[in-house]
Amino acid sequence: MILIGIGGAIGAALRYSVSLLLLTNEITAFPFATVAVNLAGCFLLGMLSSGLELKISANPDYLSAFKIGLIGSFTTFSTFSVEVIQLLLHHFYLSAILYIFISAIFGLIFVAFGMKIGKSLSEREEPV
Repeated sequence: MILIGIGGAIGAALRYSVSLLLLTNEITAFPFATVAVNLAGCFLLGMLSSGLELKISANPDYLSAFKIGLIGSFTTFSTFSVEVIQLLLHHFYLSAILYIFISAIFGLIFVAFGMKIGKSLSEREEPV
């Protein structure tokens, strides 16, 4: 639990850093920061969910801290949902539709790509 909390704190700080870096703390026509963190999280979880985590020579508690804590707090479905509603309320209809499309379709693509990379890495002879 402590490791997951530490991972969560790191993930939340990274999430906030991406928001600052991409300057999307205020209502904009498109929430680039949320898309970026969610797609990165999709890729990383896809990679680890492909069997790669079985080849990583690390304590399973550290892997849980990374997956549940860090990636779980780094990505955010609730922020995505609020931002879609805010875009609609501010009459950015095309941006809202594009945001939903990019998040859903590209999220699945990033998971699949991550799983492909992870499977390839997990099939290697040497440990990762």
